[in-house]
Amino acid sequence: MRESEQSPLLPSMRLDDLLAELQVRLQAVLATRDRVHALMEAVVSVGSDLDLETVLRRIVETATRLVDATYGALGVVGQESTLIQFIPVGLSEEEIAKIEHWPHGLGLLGLLIKDARPLRLGRISDHPESYGFPPGHPPMGTFLGVPVRVRDEVFGNLYLTEKRGGGEFDEEDEAIVIALATAAGVAVENARLYEETRRRETWLQASSEITTRLLSGAAPHEVLSMMATRAHQMTGADLVQVLLPGPDGKRLHVEYAEGDGGQETTGITFGLDDSPAGQVFRTGHAATADDLHDRDSELRELGYGPELLIPLGSGQTVRGVLALAKWSGRLPFSAADLRMLEAFAGQAAIALELAETRRHAERLGLLEDRDRIAKDLHDVVIQRLFAIAMTLMSTVRLVDRPEASNRLQQAVNELDETIRQIRSTIFALQATPETTGPTLRGRIVDLVESARGHLGFMPGLRMEGQIDNQVPEEVAEQVLAVLREMLSNIVRHAKASRAGVAVEVTGDGLTLTVHDNGVGIPAEGRRSGLRNLEERATRLGGTFEISSPDEGGSSLRWRVPL
Repeated sequence: MRESEQSPLLPSMRLDDLLAELQVRLQAVLATRDRVHALMEAVVSVGSDLDLETVLRRIVETATRLVDATYGALGVVGQESTLIQFIPVGLSEEEIAKIEHWPHGLGLLGLLIKDARPLRLGRISDHPESYGFPPGHPPMGTFLGVPVRVRDEVFGNLYLTEKRGGGEFDEEDEAIVIALATAAGVAVENARLYEETRRRETWLQASSEITTRLLSGAAPHEVLSMMATRAHQMTGADLVQVLLPGPDGKRLHVEYAEGDGGQETTGITFGLDDSPAGQVFRTGHAATADDLHDRDSELRELGYGPELLIPLGSGQTVRGVLALAKWSGRLPFSAADLRMLEAFAGQAAIALELAETRRHAERLGLLEDRDRIAKDLHDVVIQRLFAIAMTLMSTVRLVDRPEASNRLQQAVNELDETIRQIRSTIFALQATPETTGPTLRGRIVDLVESARGHLGFMPGLRMEGQIDNQVPEEVAEQVLAVLREMLSNIVRHAKASRAGVAVEVTGDGLTLTVHDNGVGIPAEGRRSGLRNLEERATRLGGTFEISSPDEGGSSLRWRVPL
């Protein structure tokens, strides 16, 4: 009786088990279908943008969502098998701020770089290569790492940790992330090609604009400012600087700056011997660095990291340095950036070279005009004045009235003085303009004019001969010192109302004469200053003479050979 009652239940129980198993399998199929659809959508999403940094962050966000990971990151591998960029996902700003430093590619992450194969762990700390976490880093247990390849190159690694729900990453998670990494490699390659195309287009446009400005004779500062702007646009740098040597030639100064932090860096200078920029300027070779050196702590403190330094020119004709920097944590400059900017900086060097050539041409034109004016003064004006003076001199003997004769003689004397002044002007015109400082003529004029306030009147001044061309610098310094002492003596002792200074350069020497109408030089007075003047003349093989004119006062004559 009981057996008959129980027998119909057995098929029913087997059917329930089969249905339950079927339901589980259907759910697994549906879940797989959903993950495949999610993976396809992720592939489309990752490849939908062509900005490289946006693509990288989207890859990490998509991977964490596909495998239900709490944290994710993408580490970009540099040339020395270290991480040059680390893009985290899942951490708040507060958590990021607590982390002392990002991973450098050592330990477990370094293993993925050396051995580019997927790695799945149930507990990170159990692996022998684990170094632990930097201070401030949140605790993490489960781990899944997959390389991202661009063609045959390992671009970076995807790191996923802490699967939600407390479970471990399984084979299906690994397969999905491997598939995503493959699509990510294609997206990275596309983004790179797009960046290269955009860079070339911008480079051609900028080169055309720079060439046009060069041929139109634009000023150097205009070309350099434009170069900084275009370099900023072409490379996506956060800071672009044009460094030029200062007046002392010992430091590089920031002449132009482009970027968000440009104004903060305009006052920074770089030494030629103790900075990477100075080394580039001295050697003429470009330099790159993942991070700025400690010697450039000013930029490091402002948050800059990857740097690119390009010389403006080559060999012995380096005019300055083009410096580019990105914020710390961004991708470093590529080899394509370096090649493009070297050509671009070469054009800027041409701009400076053309500007200098233009200045030399203008200077040569000025010298030719001055030489022509000097010849006209000498061949025409002086000869006519000399003829007029000779005529007046011959007329003096024919005039009987003393008043008229004196007036004629005075006119002849004025003509002689005018001729001497014109000759002095001719010598000044023929002198080569000094670029390193004021000429001796100019310094003499400044010294005489500065004595006006102490004397109460303006001393007369006459200069003849090629003072700027014939007088060596060491003699010029002595002339200025002697003239300063002579004028000082007039101020302190002479009590004069009139004084005159004459500087003459002839074929065999220089003569400095200073006279006044004061009380003269007493015989018993102190003569330490006069002995000093005599000693200066003696050291140079010259002479020093003191005389008292009939009309009063004193006359000091200081002469040295040249």
